[in-house]
Amino acid sequence: MNAACEGGRMSHWFMEGCWGFCRARIMEVVSIKFSVYRNSPMYGMVNKAVEDMVVMHHGEPVWEQIKAKAGVDVDVFLSNESYSDDMTYNLVGAASEVLKVPAEQILMGFGEHWVLHTAQEGYGGLMQAAGKSLPEFLKNLPDFHSRVVMIFPKLQPPRFECTDLTDRSLKLHYISHRPGLAPFVVGLMHGLGKMFKTPVTVRQTETKDQGAVHDVFEVTWTPAPAV
Repeated sequence: MNAACEGGRMSHWFMEGCWGFCRARIMEVVSIKFSVYRNSPMYGMVNKAVEDMVVMHHGEPVWEQIKAKAGVDVDVFLSNESYSDDMTYNLVGAASEVLKVPAEQILMGFGEHWVLHTAQEGYGGLMQAAGKSLPEFLKNLPDFHSRVVMIFPKLQPPRFECTDLTDRSLKLHYISHRPGLAPFVVGLMHGLGKMFKTPVTVRQTETKDQGAVHDVFEVTWTPAPAV
């Protein structure tokens, strides 16, 4: 075997090994972050939202590939039906693997998609009634989630609290028994910014994964011009 051929094989083995390590690391991270709520059933609308996001940006064939890798044999997710949260975990892990992007990036995109598409279709009236501006909506988040639970009684939503409110910023406290979903919250905030046509910046200041009581975010925005 000549040196060029041998070098090509070594390069191939190296790339395969690197991707194998990255794939294992992705699955490890997703497993840690999602295993904690495997005992809490997910509504079908969550899995349906994952499907819609993937199909919208990558097409139906990629979604079928993700389902196959996740071992999911469901043709249609029913929004009001409960599904094993293992299924949601497997879908996110498979999406991370197939798309070759970090799980955090998928969660961030999912948060934005949830605000701009899933929530609008599932409970758009509540979204509109919760506030006419980004700060008003954020202040009403506790009451908003209480109303959502009335629609989906098995839902176990997080709690949000707002402190240090100014005309252009606040601290958002995300309180949940499900760790590791901070990127999803960041995506939610960016989605709300787009919904209200308000440029928003989100910076996490406290992290539950690193020992904080709960996740805390500093949310800043550009105030709407005075009329």
